[in-house]
Amino acid sequence: MWVSEAGVIGADVRGHGLACEGQPVTSRLAIICGTSSCHMGISKNPIFVPGVWGPYFSAMVPGFWLNEGGQSVTGKLIDHMVQGHAAFPELQAKATARCQSIYAYLNSHLDLIKKTQPVGFLTVDLHVWPDFHGNRSPLADLTLKGMVIGLKLSQDLDDLAILYLATVQAIAFGTRLIIEAMESAGHSISTLFLCGGLGKNPLFVQMHSDITGMPVVLSQEVESVLVGAAILGACASGDFASVQEAMARMSKVGKVVFPRREDKRYYDKKYQVFLKLVEHQKEYASIMKGD
Repeated sequence: MWVSEAGVIGADVRGHGLACEGQPVTSRLAIICGTSSCHMGISKNPIFVPGVWGPYFSAMVPGFWLNEGGQSVTGKLIDHMVQGHAAFPELQAKATARCQSIYAYLNSHLDLIKKTQPVGFLTVDLHVWPDFHGNRSPLADLTLKGMVIGLKLSQDLDDLAILYLATVQAIAFGTRLIIEAMESAGHSISTLFLCGGLGKNPLFVQMHSDITGMPVVLSQEVESVLVGAAILGACASGDFASVQEAMARMSKVGKVVFPRREDKRYYDKKYQVFLKLVEHQKEYASIMKGD
């Protein structure tokens, strides 16, 4: 069983204004996001999704079929983009002076430079395709490479912050692509449940909500794997009759982040560009392979 997801996906969401409150647990998608990311959706009947692993019976929730999508590098990609930038030493020094992590500093710096516009709009002319280590889902193509479109000569802290933002957005667009593939095959998803290290980054969480158009639920216990292990132990000891009951009783909602609906048109346009990036990359590869 996937333990971390068991610690979040079955939480009792009553009173939080979520559509999934009146829907079956199959409307929930659990995402464990750290160095890489996994996207776990369940169904009552087996669903075969091209480029997404499974279906596996009773692998996460007993009696349900599991599909698992994934992104090969997420947290590792953010680190790579930030640490490889010319302004990284300056970022390190300023974050240390404030006793902040580099990502807390970047998030506050983005709030500073965005002025009156929504922070996500800072990337209007900077676009990233995030498959620096190939694509796991839903394209299942290990030959794909990363892309950054819209670079300038300047390499200051503002540029680093905006590149960081564009990278976070690209990861969220990758999640949107996985969700669309799952829904095209028969899944019906309305709510995201995030766990893992990247779930502690408010920018990462908000961008996933804004770009997918779905609310994001964060667990009260940030180390969801501990809750998942406790749930399994409680079932094994006979304290609960089923894993579903244990999840509902032991998993607690910590925070719910809703999408900014007023920004939907902007992200829809960014998503069109996102899809064009991989289309063009494949065209370039075809040209280079030709006679």
